Amino acid sequence: MSQGAWEDLERPPLRQNALAKALTSGPDAWRSVEVVAETGSTNADLVERARQGEAAGAVLVADSQNGGRGRLGRVWSVPPRSALTFSVLLRPTAPKTSWSWLSLVSGIAVTDALIRVCGLPATLKWPNDVLLPAAGLPSPNGYAGDKLKVAGILAEAVDDAVVIGIGLNVSQNADELPVPTATSLHLAGSATTDRDTVLRAVLRSLSRRLAEFETQGPDGLAATYRERCSTIGLDVRAELPGGVSQVGLADGVDEGGRLLLRLPDGSSQALSAGDVVHIRNPETA
Repeated sequence: MSQGAWEDLERPPLRQNALAKALTSGPDAWRSVEVVAETGSTNADLVERARQGEAAGAVLVADSQNGGRGRLGRVWSVPPRSALTFSVLLRPTAPKTSWSWLSLVSGIAVTDALIRVCGLPATLKWPNDVLLPAAGLPSPNGYAGDKLKVAGILAEAVDDAVVIGIGLNVSQNADELPVPTATSLHLAGSATTDRDTVLRAVLRSLSRRLAEFETQGPDGLAATYRERCSTIGLDVRAELPGGVSQVGLADGVDEGGRLLLRLPDGSSQALSAGDVVHIRNPETA
């Protein structure tokens, strides 16, 4: 690491050697763990390595990511060393028809870690945004702002591989967050904001949950997902591909991981993709 990485002592760089030693041995081990000072996108880097034949189990972590992407092509950027930005490379043996569950399973793993290590009541907004209580932050208009987004997940399939990227806000102050519907572990009152500690917890949980997925399929994790999914039971607005907007009651999540939406006319619709907003009142949103 360059000396410049230590200029902000409250946001030190991640410790490559210690992380690699801790996370490449034991029952929840990854094949390799690499930390880089900066990159455009850890997902893009691992997608390219997947195309070149890299084996499963690689973890790539960036102290600073300047070209990160969220779902629907959104650009994702945070101050250096204020967040965890990392991706993992998988080559699942489960049928491809079940791969849509991988990002949902990853969301479960992140909530596992935040509940256990950070002491926070983390939940999920369908499909895989990780939410925390707003902790006194103002609620944006039209948003059920008792919960704010602390992490996002992006899964990309590449032939027989899947790359899962996770961005988790850790130490940002309110003025460093990109949108008013976001929060950080710091703002939510986490028991720890040490990025090494949180990263280890998330990666170990992710390894365990992915192993469950491989052995049990989505059926073994669906109940846990539904229990953690705070979208279920709320009125939502879904922004669908093609610029279509749909409002209704989130009635559940089916065996394919699709959100079941009960429409005002009483009919139902299963959503496999879309940007969902939790709203106070569907008639005024």
